[in-house]
Amino acid sequence: MNREDWKSYFMKIAEEVSTRATCDRLSVGCVLIKDNRIIATGFNGSVSGHEHCDEVGHLMYEGGCKRTIHAELNALLQCARYGAATTGATAYVTHYPCPECMKALNQAGIKKVYYKHFYAHRYENNFDEGMEVTQYEI
Repeated sequence: MNREDWKSYFMKIAEEVSTRATCDRLSVGCVLIKDNRIIATGFNGSVSGHEHCDEVGHLMYEGGCKRTIHAELNALLQCARYGAATTGATAYVTHYPCPECMKALNQAGIKKVYYKHFYAHRYENNFDEGMEVTQYEI
């Protein structure tokens, strides 16, 4: 029996989660893991119950869509809502986190971030001090 390694398994789940994204500018998925167990998932989309970008359009400001909550933040908010501790957890994200998400992941105690696709941002993203951030390679 050939079982998939944990990194591949969780990155595939992050990719599947990204298919739920409702902002068509970029579909991103995030899975938060602790002790090889999923504690939360998140995708980029509007506040629950609000209109979605792919339905009513983007709410653009300074080059970004403000209607959308990023996948990483949605996963962290899910942990906060349901009481799941994030200290020492690992994030699997389909795209390199933006500076705001990197700050939030770091502040929440995430120690490792694996991302699949590099995504360049407008300004420097040096908020990963104390974290291990690695591009996932098959």
